[in-house]
Amino acid sequence: MDPESQQHLNVNQCINQIAQKLEAGKLHYGHGAIDAQSEALWIVSKQLDLSPAEALDHLDDAISEDQQKKASTVADIRISTRKPLAYILGEAWLMGVPFFCSEQSIVPRSWIAELIVDGSLEPWLPADGKALDLCTGNGSLAILLALSCPDIHVSACDISMPALSVAARNVDRHSLSSQVELLNGDLWDALPEPNEDNLFDLIICNPPYVNAASMNALPAEYHAEPELALAGGEDGMDLIRRILAQAPDYLSERGAILLEIGNEYENFKKAFPQIPAIWMEVSAGEEQVLLIQAEDLR
Repeated sequence: MDPESQQHLNVNQCINQIAQKLEAGKLHYGHGAIDAQSEALWIVSKQLDLSPAEALDHLDDAISEDQQKKASTVADIRISTRKPLAYILGEAWLMGVPFFCSEQSIVPRSWIAELIVDGSLEPWLPADGKALDLCTGNGSLAILLALSCPDIHVSACDISMPALSVAARNVDRHSLSSQVELLNGDLWDALPEPNEDNLFDLIICNPPYVNAASMNALPAEYHAEPELALAGGEDGMDLIRRILAQAPDYLSERGAILLEIGNEYENFKKAFPQIPAIWMEVSAGEEQVLLIQAEDLR
């Protein structure tokens, strides 16, 4: 963006210029924005101290030269590093909720978030129930669950202490420390031995599920994220096998587990042909997220 073009622009014009720069950089999108225009909106809104949604109400407002320059610099960093924009800005948005973000955990994104916010999970979660977010990472799903169901208690665990440090910042940011409990450990090892008083009504889990071939083909943006949070072994099912093997021990009688498996539908069906899964509809389709009732795992 040359100096002359930085003068007398409104917000919308600045967004369009940033979008053109990003498009020329031939980037990959998928970490909270679907295309260059969405990322440009995100970049410019950050300079205005607004959410991306709020910025849409200010498209005709003037934007200062300094704000334009800062937005252009962020775009340059995005292009030169190929890092997800959330890492550069230190913030991500999921279902309109802001989260602190760093390279210690993956960028907040999950189709499970849609199901939490639209109320699809209410039949499996009593108003005062107990929920577990397994492989919580940055804590975003646990936080959305707590915000959507203020009377439930949410446990959230992860094997990565660096990721849990990000989750802790997000829990504090949303003042949920009395409702969301963070635990460190390798899957079920993070939890106390199950008994009738500490079973969960709902377990949600967005585990590492990317198969080995797909891991090798991922764009640079994904390789900026912790491999531990993405790689699921040869068929993507390594952790999911461990999760489903012990899930019945931690679920209440009418409990259920909700799993995101992304593009691994065929691998899941091959690995677990005997499990009657309920496939949940999300914006990406009906093969990305599944729910299994406790009785079907026992």
